[in-house]
Amino acid sequence: MTLPRVQILALGGTIATAPDASGAMQMGLGADDLVAAVPLLATLADIRAETVSRVGSHSLSFDQIHALAAKIMDLDVDGVVVTQGTDTLEETSFLLDLLVERDIPVIVTAAMRNPALTSPDGPGNLLAAVRVACDPWMKAHAKALGVVAVMLDEVYAAADVQKVHPTRFNAFASPQTGPLAALVEDRLVPLSLPVRAPVEAARKRLGKASEGREQPVALLWLGLDEPGYILEAMIDHRDQLGYRGVVLGAMGGGHVPERVASLVGQLGEIIPTVVAPRAGGGPLLRQTYGGPSSEIALRKAGLLWGGRLNPLKARVLLETCLRAGLDRAAIAEVFETFG
Repeated sequence: MTLPRVQILALGGTIATAPDASGAMQMGLGADDLVAAVPLLATLADIRAETVSRVGSHSLSFDQIHALAAKIMDLDVDGVVVTQGTDTLEETSFLLDLLVERDIPVIVTAAMRNPALTSPDGPGNLLAAVRVACDPWMKAHAKALGVVAVMLDEVYAAADVQKVHPTRFNAFASPQTGPLAALVEDRLVPLSLPVRAPVEAARKRLGKASEGREQPVALLWLGLDEPGYILEAMIDHRDQLGYRGVVLGAMGGGHVPERVASLVGQLGEIIPTVVAPRAGGGPLLRQTYGGPSSEIALRKAGLLWGGRLNPLKARVLLETCLRAGLDRAAIAEVFETFG
């Protein structure tokens, strides 16, 4: 029997750490080490392993993920598994989903418990990811599913997965949709299919975004009684700061404190500014509340609406749009597809 060819691309992260002399966990393990820790992989697939980097995911860059996407597009394999840290997995997986269009499974996985702890989850997550990559249902629906994350025997859509706890073992979830599938024994049990139209529409507009230059995007979280000093600085010193776009983590269904509403409007006039729900995702309101800081007023002022994307994912999408050279109107159209 010919086994499916699965490429493992290791980026680093907790899954690839080892203790130094002091006991502190340091980056160091490569793809071959990860594969060697899971002998069962050899019974599932023809494994090819490559170490792409050895860094924590908190230090990954947009450029690195664009390069990774290009590599995945060129691979002649039946499935791809990316291992990395959990800190930015919800962002990197979504960016890969925007950039990679393949009819093979592309899976991102990681670990919450480092290899020095009792019952580390890295080997199990890697085994689960390869099982998912080899599953007939996954292969048949790979294009419809897009890039997925596999953690603790559950499969999540890249556009929806979130890290919902900084340290807990079961730190990942898709609060809006739930998992797409679950591994039970040696079976993958399908549960749902994701809404793919927004990502597919975005891909058509983004074109060759990987050929563009880095476009720094600021992420500002708005809270109770925000005075707006950072907003003022961004308006007055835009060129010196160097940001090309802004994402605002807004309150409720798309609201900002009234005392900063005029500043938000000014910022939206000079730089593409996206409003996204700080609540963690879910469609924003469009035409319910009145007043200068409401969703109606902000939309009339030219603020871009993030739809169901949380601020982290909205920032990924905005940076990709800017890198692709899209103007404000085109960026608005891309975000509109996300609800």
